[in-house]
Amino acid sequence: MYEAEELVGKTYHIKTFGCQMNLHDSERVRGLLDVCGCNEVESTDDADIVIFMTCSVRENADQRLYGQASAMVSAPMPPSGKRVVAIGGCIAQRDGEALKKKVPAVDVVFGTSALASVPSLLSAAFLEDNDSVKVDTSEEHKGFSTDLPSHRDQAFHAWVPIMTGCNNFCTYCIVPYVRGRERSRMFEAVVGECERLVADGVREITLLGQNVNSYGRDLYGTPRFAELLRAVGKTGIERLRFTSSNPKDLTDETIAAMKETPAVMPHLHLAVQSGSTRILKKMNRSYTREEYLDLVHRLKAAMPDIAFSTDIIVGFPGETEEDFEQTLSLVKEAAYSSAYTFIYSKRPGTPAAKFEDNTSHEVIQERFNRLTDLVAKQAFEANQKDLHTTVSVLVESTSKRDNRVMVGHSEKNQTVHFVLPEGHVSDDYIGKIVDVYVEKARTWYLKGTLQGEPR
Repeated sequence: MYEAEELVGKTYHIKTFGCQMNLHDSERVRGLLDVCGCNEVESTDDADIVIFMTCSVRENADQRLYGQASAMVSAPMPPSGKRVVAIGGCIAQRDGEALKKKVPAVDVVFGTSALASVPSLLSAAFLEDNDSVKVDTSEEHKGFSTDLPSHRDQAFHAWVPIMTGCNNFCTYCIVPYVRGRERSRMFEAVVGECERLVADGVREITLLGQNVNSYGRDLYGTPRFAELLRAVGKTGIERLRFTSSNPKDLTDETIAAMKETPAVMPHLHLAVQSGSTRILKKMNRSYTREEYLDLVHRLKAAMPDIAFSTDIIVGFPGETEEDFEQTLSLVKEAAYSSAYTFIYSKRPGTPAAKFEDNTSHEVIQERFNRLTDLVAKQAFEANQKDLHTTVSVLVESTSKRDNRVMVGHSEKNQTVHFVLPEGHVSDDYIGKIVDVYVEKARTWYLKGTLQGEPR
């Protein structure tokens, strides 16, 4: 179905920016190219096809794309003598053919719903010598990317999208405009895919959606995420995670499912964005500071060992010192183990782009620094709770600095390091679950000694 004679034997390299959904989409594009007879290479210099999978949530993502993709004009040519540069993902969906003005090197542009078109677009680019860009950003009558072949980065972990798009229209966010409205996959299709992945040896699954808590509302009239968690938990998967989770839709039923499903890991990414109810209202987040903290406390009551991570924006238009102090106090009360912190980035086309703000960059940067200092302090304190305990770790790779050091993640999603035993090789451990006795607890990682055998 996806065969393209012009692509047989071509080499490719994919650079992925942004969220887990983009990582999953990249795996599907890899799968398509593999089916077409292409071979993946580690460097753009050796690639006949260079693909950039993009994110448009923040301005720096745009700039990274423009810089790296434009550099392809002067990059060494591959042995074949011709290179095709493609841009996919959210920036491609947003800008379409207009990308050619910002990135002259681009030959192919495909949107978030057009992954299946990639082989034909690339084939056309190789066949034609003209300077026109091949574009598909259509959204109608497109299936889910999960219907496409896949080439996963890790044999032991899989991303499983359960829905795409978003209906929330937070005033700062471009996602509803580039990913569209919420569309859920059929319940049986998600569970069936998870069953196949477990049979294929996958040990950890992450369910994906812009707001997983509203999964199924468009298909069934009411959300079925709690039911889905329980069903996936019965597939035999050993570790189950999910993201992203909008606080306004996280129900007591879902909390109960998390507590009662052993495979669900004791970690939750629960984006707050601001600790000020006034700013949350301007963001159109649809919950108050008090409602968010009440949710955190209910989750902790149900799962006392749960670790929280979050997203926080500093410098949203109109944020005052009082608003920011409320964010700091919420961070202290929620006791996050980690947080993704961002200075507000104006996104053209969103309502917040029209909001006026006279706060100086210096003031916003000073607030940002105070927040990151607090987050680091709390991350260190959170990790101390696991010092001199044994944690269960899914081993993922060797350290980039020392190939004798193995790296994985705990059930609470902490990065964990341990030294490879003498006489053992890394392949004996990657994809296995091990116990590690924690001897050092740093701000961003744990380090310890291997206990027992991998399993």
